[in-house]
Amino acid sequence: MWFIAIDNAPVGPIAWDDLVARVRTGSVTPETLVFTSGMSQWEAARTVPQVAALFGALTPGASGAPPPIGRRAHEIAYRIVGEDLQFVEVELDPGEAAVAEAGTLMYMTAGVQMDTIFGDGSNQTPGQGGVFNALLGAGKRLLTGESLFMTAFSNPTSSIQKVAFAAPYPGRILPMDLEELGGELICQKDSFLAAARGVAIGIAFQKRIGVGLFGGEGFIMQRLTGDGLTFVHAGGMMAQMELKAGETLRVDTGCLVALTPTVQYEVQFVGKVKTALFGGEGLFFATVTGPGRVWLQSLPLSRMADRIMKAVPGFGKGGKEEGSVLGAFGRVIDGE
Repeated sequence: MWFIAIDNAPVGPIAWDDLVARVRTGSVTPETLVFTSGMSQWEAARTVPQVAALFGALTPGASGAPPPIGRRAHEIAYRIVGEDLQFVEVELDPGEAAVAEAGTLMYMTAGVQMDTIFGDGSNQTPGQGGVFNALLGAGKRLLTGESLFMTAFSNPTSSIQKVAFAAPYPGRILPMDLEELGGELICQKDSFLAAARGVAIGIAFQKRIGVGLFGGEGFIMQRLTGDGLTFVHAGGMMAQMELKAGETLRVDTGCLVALTPTVQYEVQFVGKVKTALFGGEGLFFATVTGPGRVWLQSLPLSRMADRIMKAVPGFGKGGKEEGSVLGAFGRVIDGE
């Protein structure tokens, strides 16, 4: 926590993100006195390394405030590594932060500070908005089946730090710029991986109750809003499709990863009882109608898990030769 001197009066304690915002708006200048734990006295901001680094965006010789901020969310650099088992490495400049689902961390450099956040982690300043907003954000995450908590990774140092997040199963990590997508993206609840601090992770109720009762992937999807980068994971290979107004696509419910809010999404019965019972594709499929963009995955986690369970001897339908006329003879040969 930090203290600043405004008109010779101490203000604080304030969080690091709040201090960063004050520097960017010009209310904290290089000559402003600051104080934090570990300092013996008040010092000018320009003499404190981690604060002085924040003034690097100023034009040399300029005497005014920093240039206006284009985004509300933190602007982060990244690189995606790998082909089938990917991870994304995020670069955090001084004062920047990213939020991620619990259990996605791969590695981080020594200067990264890790904090647990109650709620969706969208606030720029921890605690901003009070207890009610924190409870509201946590409640939204609980409805989508996620943990009440998220993890924030921030850079309180004066140098660039790195943190990496790994995909939970084979597939592709998709970088989504919410500013380019109109500020909103709707995705499956298990596909969100990480995002820049400032992106809100909420819920998206479908208009038709059939989606919730029969959709297979749940009545509630996640709504990502803001103007920052977010990373979504798709299993297997990914396909991006641009639907024109009125253009319709029928999709297996598990293969739908994300869509823009202009796309209509509903669930329909396959049509024929025989196909529903013996086709092996389930009773319902998703119908998406344009205009808008849709992202699909070739290997949903539920499909992969089902195949694994069926291949376990003595579990589900038995071993891998279950559907073969060789049956038990094949299992003997395989040593089962």
